[in-house]
Amino acid sequence: MNQLNSICVFCGSSDSVHADYLLAARQMGAELAKNNIRLIYGGGKTGLMGAVAEGVIEKGGEAIGVIIPSMNTEALAQEGLTRMEVEPTMHARKAQMHELADGFIALPGGFGTLDELFETLTWKQIGEHSKPVGLLDVRGYYQPMLRMIEHFDKEGFIFSEHLKGILHDADSTALLEAMGNHSHSEESVKRWMRQE
Repeated sequence: MNQLNSICVFCGSSDSVHADYLLAARQMGAELAKNNIRLIYGGGKTGLMGAVAEGVIEKGGEAIGVIIPSMNTEALAQEGLTRMEVEPTMHARKAQMHELADGFIALPGGFGTLDELFETLTWKQIGEHSKPVGLLDVRGYYQPMLRMIEHFDKEGFIFSEHLKGILHDADSTALLEAMGNHSHSEESVKRWMRQE
């Protein structure tokens, strides 16, 4: 059983998305607060970023934003967080989010979300962390990507354990439960690092 006191959420900041995505993000935030899990996220108030933070805040949970100076503006930064940390660069921002989190969940998003997700998966692959990684697969958003990762496995570019280690569910409660029960494959790390 993983002790999940805090979860880092990666997600999109666009407002021009289907309402189901925004609703799911708000529900994810509410579910984190209900389970006394602190939200770690990019500090924004737009799109899914704002929705997940609002879901936490509305239920009285803790939310920590980690942002860079150029985004720490009235138009972009969420108000009412437990605290906002300002890091000088995107690299420092991501490192701090990783440091603060016991696990990671990617909600639907674009380039930035996938950048953060794949960096997290890569670090897990090489043994930099053993924290659970999940996808909130709203409207089947991540199905094309999961098929691509299955192709990685089939073609020999990853091990099957790497694919199995990506937890995914459309329901936030079920995803959090799976993350709490997930066990990291240390053997796959050892095999991968010997192979390299």
